Amino acid sequence: MKLSFLLLPLLVALTACEQLGIEDPVKLAAAKEAEGKAVGSACRHALRAIEDCYTLNPKAHKAAVFAGWREMDEYMRENKLEGVAPVVPRTPVVKPGADAEEVVDDKSAAKDGAKTKAH
Repeated sequence: MKLSFLLLPLLVALTACEQLGIEDPVKLAAAKEAEGKAVGSACRHALRAIEDCYTLNPKAHKAAVFAGWREMDEYMRENKLEGVAPVVPRTPVVKPGADAEEVVDDKSAAKDGAKTKAH
């Protein structure tokens, strides 16, 4: 009987862990999932490819980003909505050990090659 009187205050104290600032792993995982879905939805609405979305948001959980992107895609198709053109330009992918000039030269060479094929 005395043991139950001692355990009762302990149980009450442990149920208030959120008030002490201890984060609940389940709530933290749910928040990351929701954030990933929001990122994916925003990327789809901004007419970004899913790969671009992964590149721009490396810390976001990829499965959640894809789920949000897919949900927004379905929603936009069902309601015949147009996306909004992204304002932030795409950043070039720089390979380790490559100079910035090489990246620019590769893009200009690709554009020149496309122009010569078109003519």
